[in-house]
Amino acid sequence: MAAALAAVGLAPAVVRAEAPGSPTPAETRSALRKAVGFFHREVARHGGYVWASSGDLALREGEARTGPDTIWVQPPGTPTVGEAMLEAHEATGEAVHLDAAREAAAALVRGQLHSGGWAYRIEFDPEVRTKWAYRVPPTQGKPDVRTDPGEPGGWAGWRRRRYKGNMTLLDDDTTQSALRFLMRLDKVTGFRDAAVHEAVAYGLASLGAAQYPGGAWSHNYDRFPRRPPDPQYYPVRRASYPSEWSRTWTKEFAGCYMLNDRITLDAIRTMLDAHAVYGGKATLASACRGGEFLRRAQMPDPQPAWAQQYDRHMHPVWDRKFEPPAITGLESQDVLETLLLLYRRTGEKRFLEPVPPAIAYLRRSVLADGNLARFYELETNRPSYFTRDYRLTHDRTKMPRHYTFVVASRLDAIEARYRRLAAGGPGAEPPPVAVRDLADRARRVIEAMDPRGAWVEEGTLDAHDARPASGVIRSATFAENVRTLCRYLEAVR
Repeated sequence: MAAALAAVGLAPAVVRAEAPGSPTPAETRSALRKAVGFFHREVARHGGYVWASSGDLALREGEARTGPDTIWVQPPGTPTVGEAMLEAHEATGEAVHLDAAREAAAALVRGQLHSGGWAYRIEFDPEVRTKWAYRVPPTQGKPDVRTDPGEPGGWAGWRRRRYKGNMTLLDDDTTQSALRFLMRLDKVTGFRDAAVHEAVAYGLASLGAAQYPGGAWSHNYDRFPRRPPDPQYYPVRRASYPSEWSRTWTKEFAGCYMLNDRITLDAIRTMLDAHAVYGGKATLASACRGGEFLRRAQMPDPQPAWAQQYDRHMHPVWDRKFEPPAITGLESQDVLETLLLLYRRTGEKRFLEPVPPAIAYLRRSVLADGNLARFYELETNRPSYFTRDYRLTHDRTKMPRHYTFVVASRLDAIEARYRRLAAGGPGAEPPPVAVRDLADRARRVIEAMDPRGAWVEEGTLDAHDARPASGVIRSATFAENVRTLCRYLEAVR
């Protein structure tokens, strides 16, 4: 019934205006209680969430089909839902939202791996849990006991020696989103939840240890504690064009420095948030090293933007068979936004320096339809695509449908943000949001809710290849709509 509503960007200022028919604060708080209560009571399993369910809750899925004993971490899974519930608590002060967020956090703690982070999913079936290197071991009828990760014997030592399913994933903001939610909850609860606080400390230490000497991160890692990557093997260099590169997939994953799927960018944001919550120098230094990597990874003329992935020599390289060495229209825009975030959080102007030449280059590269190509050929700057049998081409008429090869330009918004920050400094405020606009969005959100407190949409469950007659309940829609109601409450308070 209700399509997902666009998330409202955070803004510190609002323009007040009378809005006839606006929801009252009491009505808005009631809607939040109803929505969070439904998700917490009916949609949650073991305190956690998946991406989507059928409207009757009979079918569940993340990126794959799931049963009742599986939850999803990869956004928009458990961290996404938990953080929205936490925002509802912050907007209303009501304990019911905090209780729901704490159960989501407890589910994540039970899914943390010995390597320090999280996989895409968490299993709760006792037999299935034995196949994963979770820090909280299978109960086997006994209370869970947290083991010392440095202990050579016991369950933890056995699991590290014998089981290989211990892979921390940074892909798609999986581990980073879990850490950010747990950090935010840790702060809200006054750092009194020992399990959450310890899980964050362990996870941040593992994320810091996985950072390359040049400041980037890769897709995954499976050993912690461990020595940091060897600076002799991973020298700190500036990006450059390879002397030659294959036009066909090499099937060799030589890329170690990853911007694809926002891997390094989300790690930088997580370290910035960690510094904001806990203070200290280590996480801020880690974020700034990541920013320095972004500065060095900017390609030289004639294409002063960024590639998806680089090898240890700082050359763009192949990743998957549809991700060639190229300049990227999508990830370059993501990098620009991260550089602006770094400047806003640190006040260091060095993070603004790469922005103007990159914007100018990307504006020269805009396609006739106003969009950007995902890939531009190295040095020639020809827009590049793939055929359905994965041959590199400059013709966009027969592209595969599973991947985005043409992306929207966000350059106007990025440039406006850059000019505001460059003129006003890191504390420059974004444009105000009118209360009337927020009220209209909040009203639509409330009216779209069904009697249970659910937002049900028409659509398909991709992993099930099904179009449920009862509709689809999406975690992403829940989080967006909850944030809209919270933003409205903050505006009219």
